[in-house]
Amino acid sequence: MLTGIITAVAVLGGLGAGLGLLLAAADRVFAVEEDPRLRRLVDALPGANCGGCGFPGCAAYAAAVLEGSTVVGACPVGGEASAAKMARIMGVEKPKARVRQVALVRCTGGGRDKKRYEYDGYSDCRAAAQVPGGGELACAYGCLGLGSCVKACPFGAIAVEDGAARVDEDRCRGCLQCIPACPRNLITVVPYGTDVSVLCANADKGAEVRTVCADGCIACGLCKKACPNGAVSLAGNCAVIDYDKCDACGRCVDACPRHLIRKS
Repeated sequence: MLTGIITAVAVLGGLGAGLGLLLAAADRVFAVEEDPRLRRLVDALPGANCGGCGFPGCAAYAAAVLEGSTVVGACPVGGEASAAKMARIMGVEKPKARVRQVALVRCTGGGRDKKRYEYDGYSDCRAAAQVPGGGELACAYGCLGLGSCVKACPFGAIAVEDGAARVDEDRCRGCLQCIPACPRNLITVVPYGTDVSVLCANADKGAEVRTVCADGCIACGLCKKACPNGAVSLAGNCAVIDYDKCDACGRCVDACPRHLIRKS
């Protein structure tokens, strides 16, 4: 009986050793050599894995750069520093510096918008937007203030203050993760250091806006007329600013009777 056990152990050991050798040989024969630049490209990125570049994470973006399906300089978090490192690794010219973009929540908040009822459910904007009427606010474009964007931001750049989400420009890296998190599409991007902002996204007519919010844009056009540079226009019954033309003179701020155009 002991002999049988020893034989079985020897056979199994031999099979294990043989299979191990086969696997080792297969690993050498079928091994795919990794381009050493891939690791260097990944190391040149900040590792935030925020998806702001359009890829699932930093490693995926680095691989895409290596295979030539995208360009260096698409990382909003790494900015110029990452772009310069990646350009050196790939042996290409450093891309032109991109204007840093930061998020802006287009709502004044402050409890100025009327409520139809008190929401008492899961503390998430996307959940609140599913209840009848799309939430407790009478304004269909108002910030629900439950912080879905706060949870989505990997840099802690957003906080809910006075009933509406607010962005800390210095912390924001323009990764855009907050934009799809907002069920009301209130978040857009503006150049870093923007001095004048339109804090409303209501596309309804002025008469309707007056019934739901004390601050909402009524498309009166006074801001447009006041701007000496043609930087302000009306789109979808709401004021918008062309930051390529805006010199932050503040005349639109003074002209707005609803005080929704504000200077930081």
